[in-house]
Amino acid sequence: MARDIRELFKEEARSLKDTMPGNHQERFLEKLNKALPVEKKYSYSWIKVAASIVLFLGAGFGAYNFFITNEDVPVIEVATTTNPTKTLGDVSPGLKKVEDYYLASINLELSKIKFTDENKELFDGYLAQLGELDKEYRRLSVELTESGPSELTINALIDNLKYRLNLLYRLREQVKDLNNNEKGIESQAKSI
Repeated sequence: MARDIRELFKEEARSLKDTMPGNHQERFLEKLNKALPVEKKYSYSWIKVAASIVLFLGAGFGAYNFFITNEDVPVIEVATTTNPTKTLGDVSPGLKKVEDYYLASINLELSKIKFTDENKELFDGYLAQLGELDKEYRRLSVELTESGPSELTINALIDNLKYRLNLLYRLREQVKDLNNNEKGIESQAKSI
């Protein structure tokens, strides 16, 4: 009974196809997963959502503090609608950028300074000086309107803005020193 080996293999392959158990594929995948486990990738989307919420809350809180709580801080404006005077911005776009930079810096510094009862006298003194500089700025703006742009007037307007900004820097430093001195006195009193 000699049989061709090729015939035997073909018959055996047909019989294996027919007799393979129904859960063969599941068992194979289970063995494969045991041999080569798949690393689970964790979804961090909830962290992204939480970070977004924290970011929006922080931005909202910052905007609230900046715009709402600084209502008692005076904002210095140069051009008013009732006064048709020229400003640096009316002379050239480059000077408008300079003027806008200084005015934004001045208003930013004013908003940074915390007004308290302890620094009221100091704050009022500096505001009086700022008021004088503002009057001088208006006078120079009227001069710019009436006589036209001149190098002296333009330089005087820019210098006025610089003086105001420097004055506010000094005020901030003095308020900081005053607060540090008060904290030092409080800590000394506590230690006694």
